[in-house]
Amino acid sequence: MNAFKTCPHCGKTWPNRDVFLEDAGLEVIGYQVDFEAIESGLFLFNHHDCKTTLAIPAGSFKDLHHGPFFSERKTGSESCAGYCLRRDELELCPAECECAWVRDVLQIIRQGPKASQAATTAHR
Repeated sequence: MNAFKTCPHCGKTWPNRDVFLEDAGLEVIGYQVDFEAIESGLFLFNHHDCKTTLAIPAGSFKDLHHGPFFSERKTGSESCAGYCLRRDELELCPAECECAWVRDVLQIIRQGPKASQAATTAHR
């Protein structure tokens, strides 16, 4: 069985996503969008133990989102706040956009493991 993530700098391994999200030594710091494939965009985490940044595809967290999924991208429109264009912007976006689920998942991760576990449990 493969680990969820291994730090490329210090070699610390997180066996699954829950253990990863519960680690107080990690902090989500950004999102690098991939407009060609939204699920391939990268969530960026600082690993405070060794001072490196980890990148994990957004699709690894997609199941934490339980709201609607929109098919149209609103980037550049009047309703777009441009959050996905700024890697360090973590706020929730009000646009009904293809990227909106990513912004929701960022909020769940920022709120901590209790929020992400509750979201997963509510969907079961």
